[in-house]
Amino acid sequence: MTHSVPSLRRALGVRDAVVVGLGAMVGAGVFAALGPAARAAGTGLLYALAAAAVVAYCNAMASARLAALYPVSGGTYVYGRERLGPFWGYLAGWAFVVGKTASCAAMALTVGTYAWPGQAHAVAVGAVVALTAVNCLGVEKSAWLTRVVVAVVLGVLAAVVVACAGSGSASGGRLEAGLSGGVSGVLSGAGLLFFAFAGYARVATLGEEVRDPARTIPRAIPIALGITLVVYAAVAAAAVAVLGVDGLAHATAPLADAVRAAGADGLVPVVRVGAAVAALGSLLSLILGVSRTTLAMARDRHLPSGLAAVHPRFQVPHRAEIAVGAVVAVAAAFGDVRGAIGFSSFGVLVYYAIANASAWTLSSATRARALPALGAVGCVALACALPVTSVVAGAGVLALGAAAYAVRLRVRSS
Repeated sequence: MTHSVPSLRRALGVRDAVVVGLGAMVGAGVFAALGPAARAAGTGLLYALAAAAVVAYCNAMASARLAALYPVSGGTYVYGRERLGPFWGYLAGWAFVVGKTASCAAMALTVGTYAWPGQAHAVAVGAVVALTAVNCLGVEKSAWLTRVVVAVVLGVLAAVVVACAGSGSASGGRLEAGLSGGVSGVLSGAGLLFFAFAGYARVATLGEEVRDPARTIPRAIPIALGITLVVYAAVAAAAVAVLGVDGLAHATAPLADAVRAAGADGLVPVVRVGAAVAALGSLLSLILGVSRTTLAMARDRHLPSGLAAVHPRFQVPHRAEIAVGAVVAVAAAFGDVRGAIGFSSFGVLVYYAIANASAWTLSSATRARALPALGAVGCVALACALPVTSVVAGAGVLALGAAAYAVRLRVRSS
């Protein structure tokens, strides 16, 4: 589909694209997701991590293939529209924009909670305003800041692994995997851990800003995912070796509790800073992704067409970024959405299920369809394993979006 609006600047190479993917994935999730996942999966925690990684890999490969073919902003919104039809693209875009906007507010509040608990809302709003301003100055500035964030977070996580592994309280016996939570527990744990991975497609969402996308995107996505899996596996193993699965399951701040149990109390403040910086990185990446999908939907007039504007100097969708930043800032200022974004998890899985279905249409060869089929089945399985409240809330949000689409069609036809 051709657009009369200006396109974005292709400024990101393979290294920048990998960093953007890492910034989206190695975020606040790893500081918080291990505890709930351990409660759900029990001794099957490492199996849950492996299952989440397999589904993430399938989704990443589907996104990479599609992004190389459709190197424009919008991600699965564009792929669904081009491969399955306008409605499916719209549904993917709706699920992403609504769900991830709530996630943005949650990440902003996470930054505030770690950085200054007494003024969490004020810090959250400040973080949103600052990162929106950085994004409006060009994608190169965003990539530079993401590079700094990734370096800090990886350094903190490396310190956690070294402290735990070198501790006298670490025991290899605690790493023996089992199925104390049953298969359903492993799937539920995988569903929780999956969202610590959900960020690899940010590279695809920025497809219009990547140099040589047919080569860069299929290389960057698996590299970023592979690095993230190695980091998560090392962190999970180190935490379990010190705390045990039961201890990890009941930890309020899993990595802080792990270094404390390892006798490295001095690292606790460092872990808190790392969590705040990681949440900043996730927030930066989320605003980038949501604004690019908003741009693509505005181009097709599913959202106000004014949001499709591209800044003549910085060549970024500045109106979309400011609109997303404003909505997130209001949500972060007046509400605590962290407990009310279960539908975001459901929406992300729907988003990737549509990505896999789109990739399925690229080839009729059985071998080429194997990964998209596995990815789609995995997304459905993990979605069904989510808490019932999350499924109901997610389905309700999708139904609302579908109703809006139907009304818009009727208005247009009349």
